[in-house]
Amino acid sequence: MSLLSIREVRKTFGDNVVLDQFSLEVEAGECVVLIGASGSGKSTLLRCVNLLETVDDGVIELDGADITDPRAATDRIRSGIGIVFQSYNLFPHLSVLDNVTLAPIRVHRVRRDVARTRALEMLERVGLADKASAKPDELSGGQQQRAAIARALVNSPKLMLLDEVTSALDPELVGEVLNLLRELKSDGMTMLICTHEMTFARQVADKICFLDAGRLLEAGPPTQLLDDPTQPRTQEFLRRIRL
Repeated sequence: MSLLSIREVRKTFGDNVVLDQFSLEVEAGECVVLIGASGSGKSTLLRCVNLLETVDDGVIELDGADITDPRAATDRIRSGIGIVFQSYNLFPHLSVLDNVTLAPIRVHRVRRDVARTRALEMLERVGLADKASAKPDELSGGQQQRAAIARALVNSPKLMLLDEVTSALDPELVGEVLNLLRELKSDGMTMLICTHEMTFARQVADKICFLDAGRLLEAGPPTQLLDDPTQPRTQEFLRRIRL
């Protein structure tokens, strides 16, 4: 059974169909990369999986449980899903450590000492143990994004969702974040990633999915999809981003 099962999901905003009968299976430990033009539905898909958006139709299951059921325990489900956006969304008045411990203490009612110990472990994991007391504006962009990833990892999620996490970074800072994602992949973390970094996608993805107009147009191993796509629209997209 797949860890994440998305079946015939439909999502609209007014008359705009953003996800159109979208289906995807993600196995435990798998890294699935979503590519496609802006507006193709990638970010909305992640937001639906994390229950930040409500689907209009279809089913999303996480570890066999229907998380789109209106009776589902939203906070409990979200505690098992880490999500990181392109903007870091760190609270500027809090230290890095306090940013990472905020949700476990306030939302999940974890004891402060337990949350602090876990947060320090995560900051060590992402190479920021020495920045625990720093404020976000004292960090580089790459360090802030790694802090945001630590915050997403602190609850030991089953699934990580990453939405263009390098797009706001200077080119020289992209590598440190991508290296961290490679490490998470090697540790067996299940990840669903939106990215325009095709070299990274080739190196890390088990499967790449090309989205177009809210549909999964084509999916396959990196070598097949990037080097020998079958769909004309996929071929056109890849030609344009390589220019």
